[in-house]
Amino acid sequence: MRKFTSVKDVADIHKIVGDAIELKEKPLLDSKLGIGKTLGIIFMNPSLRSRISTQKAAMNLGLNTIVINMEKDCWALETRDNVIMDEIAGEHIKEAAAVLGEYCDIIAVRDLPKMKSRDDDYSENFLKKLIEYSDVPVISLECGTLHPLQSLADLITIEENKRIKKPKVVLTWAPHIKPLPQAVPNSFSEWMCRAQREGLLDFVITHPKGLELKSEFTEGATIDYDQNHALSDADFVYVKSWSSYSDYGENFSNGGDWFFDNQKLKFTNDAYVMHCLPVRRGVDIADEILDGPNSLVIKEAGNRVYAAQIILKEILGKL
Repeated sequence: MRKFTSVKDVADIHKIVGDAIELKEKPLLDSKLGIGKTLGIIFMNPSLRSRISTQKAAMNLGLNTIVINMEKDCWALETRDNVIMDEIAGEHIKEAAAVLGEYCDIIAVRDLPKMKSRDDDYSENFLKKLIEYSDVPVISLECGTLHPLQSLADLITIEENKRIKKPKVVLTWAPHIKPLPQAVPNSFSEWMCRAQREGLLDFVITHPKGLELKSEFTEGATIDYDQNHALSDADFVYVKSWSSYSDYGENFSNGGDWFFDNQKLKFTNDAYVMHCLPVRRGVDIADEILDGPNSLVIKEAGNRVYAAQIILKEILGKL
C-alpha cells in the first residue's frame, strides 16, 4: 500500500477489517515495526479523533510523530501552478511537500473542504500534490470528498457488532444548523457499496430529495426518499448530516422530520446507531439515542485507533 485515500487503495476489505480486529487484541505486538521511522501529521483544520487516534496508532507501532498545524506553524502555501507568488502564500506546495518527504517516512493529512467551490473542493488539489511531490506514502485523515479512516473504523464496528451474517445498514440524512461537507457520507457510501458487492451487507441510503450524493460514491446502493420505509428492519443506522452536492453547500432547512430519536428507532430491527462525531445533541440525534443501549458512537470512535494502526502497519510493511 503506497497511499490510503479511499477504499480503492484496499485490495481486500474483509481481510483488512479482520486484521484490524485481531490487532485490537494485541495492539503492541508490532511495537518495534516503526522504530526509526517518522510519521508527519498535517492539520489544516481542527481535530480531536483524527489527531489523537492517529498519534496513538503510531505510538503503538513505535513510530515517531511530528504534528504540524499548517495554518499556524508554517508558511501559507500556494497550490496553484505557474503563478507569480506576490500574494499571501510564502511557500509553494512543490517545495513544502518535497521537504516534508525528506523529514518524514509517511505523511497523514487532514484538509477539509472550504465549501465555496465544488470544483475546488472535489479537485483534491492539496492532497494530490502532496502525494506527487513528497514522494512518500500519504494517508488521508479527511479531505474534500472522502474520510477513509472513519469509514474503515465504521466497517470494523459493524463487523464486531453484527447479529446476523448479512445485516441491513442504513445511512440516513439528519438535520443540522449549518451546511456540512459530503466527505463522511461519500466515504461511508463508497465503503458500504464495496462491502455490499462482496456480499457482506445490504446498504440503503435515505435522504430528502435534492440531497443526492455524487453518484460515483453510491453505485449499487438503494436510494429511498421515505426515511421510515428505509429504516424498516435496519440492523445498523448511520446518522449524518450533509449539504447539497447539486446546489453545492446549500443546507436543507425543512428537515425536522428526519431527526433521529426513539420513535425512529422503532421502525428498525432494534438497530445499533452510529455517528462519526462530533454530534450536536438534540439537533440530529436525540440524547435518548446517544445515551441509550443502541448507541455505538464511542466504540466507533475507539476503532479509529485500530483503523489507523492497520493502515500504518500495511504501509510500514512495504517501506
